Amino acid sequence: MILEEHWWNGDATARGRRDVYIRTDGQRWEVQAQIGGAQGRSEVLECSSRSSASILAGAWRGGSPGWRELPH
Repeated sequence: MILEEHWWNGDATARGRRDVYIRTDGQRWEVQAQIGGAQGRSEVLECSSRSSASILAGAWRGGSPGWRELPH
């Protein structure tokens, strides 16, 4: 899977950090929500299209203004 987009909530602490990723292999799309950095918990859901992956990623970000898109 290739990383298409990555957002971070701006909290550098392990307890508060949240990340949302969109990945694709060209046919399948997945969205990962991660809590607590690399050692934390995460959930991955498959989506049928880029559009549905973007909607899910937006929902997981919750509209908070602190989120930043990171380069990939």
